[in-house]
Amino acid sequence: MADKPGFALITGASRGIGAAILARLSDDGFPVVGTATTAQGIATIERWMAERGRAGSGWLLDFKGAALETIEETVHTLEARFGPVSVLVNNAGITRDDLLLRMTEERWDEVIEVDLSAVFRLTKACLRGMLKARRGSIINLASVVALSGNPGQVNYAAAKGGILGFTRSLAQEVGSRGVRVNAVAPGLIDTDMTRELTLEQKKLLMERIPLRRLGTVDEVAACVSFLASPGAAYLTGETLQVNGGMYMS
Repeated sequence: MADKPGFALITGASRGIGAAILARLSDDGFPVVGTATTAQGIATIERWMAERGRAGSGWLLDFKGAALETIEETVHTLEARFGPVSVLVNNAGITRDDLLLRMTEERWDEVIEVDLSAVFRLTKACLRGMLKARRGSIINLASVVALSGNPGQVNYAAAKGGILGFTRSLAQEVGSRGVRVNAVAPGLIDTDMTRELTLEQKKLLMERIPLRRLGTVDEVAACVSFLASPGAAYLTGETLQVNGGMYMS
């Protein structure tokens, strides 16, 4: 394994922001492994790679229930095949929105498990190889909601806020071993979810964004690419806010 250059592991990579990150890091020259929770998602990733002759693979990985127990085994399998994880992008996430008084414990637990606890488990499994190699970049996808809050999303905001604290704390733990840990917090991005908004909803949202438009998945991927690159070698514990000015700090 030591003679292999390593690869980039991107979770939730079959569509949206994750697919754009996978494409961008592949363009940057990384062998890439993208995870998805369905066979259809894996087929989408592998078809993209095959059409372009890119190195890497799709991989089935779920972050709910008993599947959590397979994370460490999955990382061992991938490292045996591709070498150490040199870039980890924790992108996979879900929403289960509701007002707090109506939110069930199931909705709370599911979002915390997938959006926060799975990040802890996967990062821990990948970190051993990074520390041994004395290099690595961990990039966690948070959200503008973690900073601004949003009614109806207390579970999602709590999970993504936890990601920011996780990022800063881990950066302090592993920086001396050459591993950097950063976050990207997208705002309103043009994805399948935002395309379902009505014109009136979009108009109201645009009024909150100084740049008066939605962001693109490629703009988020460009930030991830930068954080994974040598150009960001002196950046750790930071959060890049990609929100068109919707929230400033």
